[in-house]
Amino acid sequence: MYFLSPEERKYVLRRLLPQARQDGAHDDLRGWNWMQPPLLPIYDVRLALYEIAGRYCPTRRDVYLRRVQGTKVRPNRAMIEGRVLHRTIAEFVLSAKRAIYSRSSQRMGDLSLMASPPERLLSAKDIPDEIHDTLAHKVGVLWDFEYHRVAARIQEVLATQPHAGPDSLVALALPVTVEQRLDGRFLGLSSHLSADAFALSEPMMIDIKFGRPRDFHKLTVTGYALVMESIYEFPINVGCLVYPGFRDGHVVLKRDFYVIGDELRQWFVEERDELQRLVEEEIDPGLAGDCPKQCSYRAKCHA
Repeated sequence: MYFLSPEERKYVLRRLLPQARQDGAHDDLRGWNWMQPPLLPIYDVRLALYEIAGRYCPTRRDVYLRRVQGTKVRPNRAMIEGRVLHRTIAEFVLSAKRAIYSRSSQRMGDLSLMASPPERLLSAKDIPDEIHDTLAHKVGVLWDFEYHRVAARIQEVLATQPHAGPDSLVALALPVTVEQRLDGRFLGLSSHLSADAFALSEPMMIDIKFGRPRDFHKLTVTGYALVMESIYEFPINVGCLVYPGFRDGHVVLKRDFYVIGDELRQWFVEERDELQRLVEEEIDPGLAGDCPKQCSYRAKCHA
């Protein structure tokens, strides 16, 4: 899921990265300048990154209900499915790394013991019975996709680097950190953020979305890039959104690569400032004219 085709890699390295170096982002909008405007938070309110980037509610009343009113709702089916599928991908990458580190040099590339997904991926009690079988099928298809792709990557590395040790093999075949834990406090965000993945070989922030593409999805990657810059003080210029789909029993992928430029950074900061003000001053933004039917807070807004 996180590994690019040769054509995609060439596009990132030969097109997007040079473009980002040439155009660049204004220094005021780099995460390492978190201590001064416009990145300096106006209010002392810590927000989750998904609250800023998840513009599914047009008026952002979901944030008001959750943070000001203390309303608690159950996750809807799309949220449950997305959580399980995200966990499937992360679990596979971690299991593959674990298998390489725990086996002898003669069997480092053997992933046969993890050919099937573990049952614990579908053991959550909040998975409705009516979607369990469909979700289990998607988990199996997704796991099988990752299994064959990663196994091929490992064999390719071992074919050219037969003396690679386990640490070198992981770095060459699986150069990605999944569920990267980040502290976003410098930017007025939660201290316990979790990015889907950071690819060291490209380098870029990657986020997976199960569902149709939306323009505000780019805010998620932009936010993580700003946080990474605020912590490690090196530039993150390229983002990638991955949209997996399922068709005829196999995975279909769409990837959206883009430069994390000034416009996206400014948009993220404006959204953060607006929501911090909403929470700090307890402003009810009112009902949305086109309230999404799948919104978990719909019953609360239209009681």
